[in-house]
Amino acid sequence: MTSLDTTLLAEMFKMLGDPSRLRILLTIMDAPIHVGDIAQRTGLSPSLVSHHLRLLRAARFVKAERHGRHMAYQLHDHHITSILQDMASHLGEEDHL
Repeated sequence: MTSLDTTLLAEMFKMLGDPSRLRILLTIMDAPIHVGDIAQRTGLSPSLVSHHLRLLRAARFVKAERHGRHMAYQLHDHHITSILQDMASHLGEEDHL
């Protein structure tokens, strides 16, 4: 892995370090969902959700699909789902020293 690759990977993990962005990702894990619904489920304002979604789209964590006049957001691909599920599973494991 090159130095550039390491830097890019670190930047992706920084995106996951924000609790609001992480809550958004966990909220959209199962199905595409609209900004207003994400805001309601996470307790964040729609404008803050939109701001975070812009960042998450730029980092390829989420993708958007037009549903009429609204955009529905979902995780970009199975890699993102796997990262979130694996880390949640890891969190639930006990340390066996």
